[in-house]
Amino acid sequence: MKMLLPWELLILLSLKDCLAERNIRHGPVFTQEPSDSVFPLNSEDNKVFINCKAKGNPTPHYRWKFNDQDIDIDMDSNYNLVEGNLLIKRPQASQHGGMYQCIASNAIGTIVSREAKVQFAFLQPFSSKPRNAVLVREGQAVVLLCSPPPHFGEIKYSWIFNGQPGFLVRDKRRFVSQRTGNLYIAKVEASDVGNYTCVVRNVMTNATVFSSPSTVVLRSDAVMGEYEPKIEVQFGENIHVAKGSSVKLECFALGNPVPSISWRRADGSPLPGKIKINHSNGVLEIPYFRPEDAGLYECIAENARGRNVARGQLIFDNVEHLHWAQTLRDAHMAIEASLQWECRANGNPRPSYKWLRNGELITTEDRVRVEEGRLFITNINVMDAGMYQCAAMNQHGVIYASAELKVVASPPDFSRNPVKKSTLIQQGGEAIMECRPHASPRASYSWRRGGDFLKNTKR
Repeated sequence: MKMLLPWELLILLSLKDCLAERNIRHGPVFTQEPSDSVFPLNSEDNKVFINCKAKGNPTPHYRWKFNDQDIDIDMDSNYNLVEGNLLIKRPQASQHGGMYQCIASNAIGTIVSREAKVQFAFLQPFSSKPRNAVLVREGQAVVLLCSPPPHFGEIKYSWIFNGQPGFLVRDKRRFVSQRTGNLYIAKVEASDVGNYTCVVRNVMTNATVFSSPSTVVLRSDAVMGEYEPKIEVQFGENIHVAKGSSVKLECFALGNPVPSISWRRADGSPLPGKIKINHSNGVLEIPYFRPEDAGLYECIAENARGRNVARGQLIFDNVEHLHWAQTLRDAHMAIEASLQWECRANGNPRPSYKWLRNGELITTEDRVRVEEGRLFITNINVMDAGMYQCAAMNQHGVIYASAELKVVASPPDFSRNPVKKSTLIQQGGEAIMECRPHASPRASYSWRRGGDFLKNTKR
């Protein structure tokens, strides 16, 4: 017989292990779950995939829920199942935006995925209705409203003046808010007379729409005199900022003469060195926000007639995303045994818990007790077998830990520990004969000598 080389032997052993693993029955385990997503609606193929994949033996089959309702794949032509993934054809923001959840099942049990929020970026056209002319005196301030059409996704605002190529240049006198899209002119000059068009662009879809023109007309009855600054664009009084994110504060004032804008921290400490202030001083940006960046910030608008101050508190939002500190392991339990499972998650705010069996909520009753992240099952029977999940949740999301409970039920079997057929002892001595069958639930015992049952006595 040919001797196998070491590497050939390793290959054969690996193949043997793979085949053995394939033959072991086990419940579904997610290898890919759906995640929060924003999809552009103007994509060429007009299709959306939401991913879900699980392993298991037998091979899992899938179904999906949308806003906690089962999706009927056969009856709804907008949906298709591609392996475990959900395909949405011809999606509409109003009909298909919401919460999606994947459910994987096989003969062992069922598990549910995390819920994924699916949204669609879109930008509708402006109304074609003409806009009213704006009459203003020279030296007076003016605010032109953009009033953007319905949209979702990040939006960028610009303005066009008198149809000229290129966008209106923003400076200390003219400001475009990226929160509202409105155009602010601190002090109108004769050269400002003309038509203004708001331009809105969706960053994700790259769709761009144009408003009807707003006409600025100069009144000739009087000229506006000087007046102190009025801060028209302000940031919020309390702004919560997550660690590592970027925050932008907008501040712009109307006035004659044109006010200057400056920034400072109310406690007198220097502004963070990483801050960015745009050329008009109307926007202060703090990237990569850290706890030391928190505090009260002030925007100061000044001109020859006076000054005005806007204040806002930046609050470090110490959000800790949910993650497992203790998860679950599969359990093999005998009938009538007791099981205790515990899961523990870290997160801020502190999470609460719920338990699922085969995708259904578990409540305390009879043999089953739920205490936050602990699950107790006493006097286990074969009906308790299946897939269990612990879910930890707070206002920022939900995470799931999964495990399988196998309930072992077997008749007494002496193949592992057979009783000795003969035992040699001295006359007057003691004999010990072991009876240790493998059985679930635990077997009861009796002994016979010949045809008579033995009692637990000494002679």
